[in-house]
Amino acid sequence: MLRTTVLFIFCTLLSASGAAARAPDILYIVTDDLGWMDLHVQGNQKLRSPNLDAFAKAGVRFTDAYAAAPVCSPTRSALITGLAPARLHITQHGADTARFWPEDRILQPPPTRTSLPPGTTTLADRLRAHGYATGFFGKWHLGKEESEWPPQHGFDVNVGGCGLGGPPTYWDPYRIPAIEPRKQGEYLSDRLADEAITWMRKQDKPIFVCLWTYNPHYPFEAPEELTAHYRGKEGPGLKNPIYGSQIEATDRAIGRVLDELARQGRDREALVIVTSDNGGWTGATDNRPLRAGKGYLYEGGIRVPLFVRWPGVTEAGTVVETPVTSMDLAATVIDAAGAHLNADESLDGVSLRGLLAGQQLEPRALCFHYPHWAFHKENRPGSAIRKGDYKLIRHYDDNSLELYNLARDIGETKNLVQRQPQLARELNAMLSQWLKETKAGQPTPRAAGKSSR
Repeated sequence: MLRTTVLFIFCTLLSASGAAARAPDILYIVTDDLGWMDLHVQGNQKLRSPNLDAFAKAGVRFTDAYAAAPVCSPTRSALITGLAPARLHITQHGADTARFWPEDRILQPPPTRTSLPPGTTTLADRLRAHGYATGFFGKWHLGKEESEWPPQHGFDVNVGGCGLGGPPTYWDPYRIPAIEPRKQGEYLSDRLADEAITWMRKQDKPIFVCLWTYNPHYPFEAPEELTAHYRGKEGPGLKNPIYGSQIEATDRAIGRVLDELARQGRDREALVIVTSDNGGWTGATDNRPLRAGKGYLYEGGIRVPLFVRWPGVTEAGTVVETPVTSMDLAATVIDAAGAHLNADESLDGVSLRGLLAGQQLEPRALCFHYPHWAFHKENRPGSAIRKGDYKLIRHYDDNSLELYNLARDIGETKNLVQRQPQLARELNAMLSQWLKETKAGQPTPRAAGKSSR
């Protein structure tokens, strides 16, 4: 009897050890400029996104998820490292030159990096060291030179990742240096899906797939068979029929990769995350009821879709209202892979494993830093903080503050600074402390009459 018991325990431990040896596959999907209202499942009745709708309903849908910044490169740096853009000093989408600056500006934006600092550890670095095969497919925009592209940051393969912020065209030949022409007229989203699927089929190790789509970023180009559905339906929820079909083409491509994950049986334990790098550009989409869009610290610029499915952790049909941010997603990937940090390392996000499983997250503040003008030059350089239902925005041009109760005023129409001055002071002080702790770059006054260049 004793021998049988010992044998049972040994076999149980061996089985547990074997199960633990296989880390979950991870699919990290990041769309480009996809706004909070740019999917049917998010409430936009004009758009068709059946694959992402189904995926959102099969896992957890977040209502209050935030990109780390209102523009792409800073958020992408946060998503791949778990560090805040302010800490990395990657706070602008590309080199911040005079093309971004209004002629009558009174501020000079701080210097900003355009690539990941040397020695920065990425998720791909961590997971490859932990036995993962790592593949990157899509938009990188974290370094202009080839020496700064995904293969130099832990990825075994790279298709599409380079210094471009958007594709010269969505049709092959794309003129993207990290993609070889294959079939003239082929659509970029379909090509990236093909490349990801082909690579996945060759792997016998756990996989970490970054499918970071170029879509639905400008230029307005999409397959006519999709665009035809949206023609004549312009109005609230749809500014441009081609943009609507770009979203549907993105949904179609993502759906194919999700289907392949299931076909291989990898979906049974895989962590799959779908989000966006910033809010929708108002020149392309209708972000209402959110205010403004890409480049702004208002909700339209930083609140984004987020869906997560992790079998054994998430429960289908769950909706979470707790605010979360890009750095949390990186921390969750590290947690899922079991790729623990060194003793001297820390992240600016927390793993969402508990929250995904229905537990409460410790109350905290989320901070944002965008001391620049965006490409449209219509925003005001600033920083922001959200804690609980309240959000404070600090503008650097005149040091003015805006305070909103997002639970009651999601459109940020009623500035409460005069009504709740004490809360505004407290949040402003917390924001100042965070900016100091991250050593965030600050704008400086510009001398009157000084040249723009």
